[in-house]
Amino acid sequence: MSVTLMALYHRGELDDEALETFRARYRDEHLPLVRQTPGLRSLHVARVVQAFSESDLFMVARMIFDDRATLDDGLASDQMRAAGRILREILPRELVTIMVLEPDATLGSELAAEKTGDEPLDEPSDGATDGATDEPTAEASEEATDGTADAPAGVAEDRR
Repeated sequence: MSVTLMALYHRGELDDEALETFRARYRDEHLPLVRQTPGLRSLHVARVVQAFSESDLFMVARMIFDDRATLDDGLASDQMRAAGRILREILPRELVTIMVLEPDATLGSELAAEKTGDEPLDEPSDGATDGATDEPTAEASEEATDGTADAPAGVAEDRR
């Protein structure tokens, strides 16, 4: 079962200049190390463009590993440890929330856990969809985000 390492980045009291400095160092120093993490299957970094409740989130990063053991090995790697040190230099700890996520089969996530990402998920039985997709929109493809200029906007790599 795949496991996700999710990082939520809060703006806090950062002014625009501090935010741009963070983004530049994140792109140039942190992400190259994360991309070298052993066992990392995919990395997705996205800007928060709208929140439907009060939030100071400005960015999220999703890192997918094949299983918990692979994630644990990746977290213990020299690359991820160095990436963590850089992250602590460029953003105060209280502005980063990092969590490990596993699909919850009791809530219908078994399909998502078993799909490779190249296959579409089954539609809900009433035909409604939530509009979520991992495919970049035409608008998103025109913008590079957070050091992913060589990939579609928001999608850094997929190592499946």
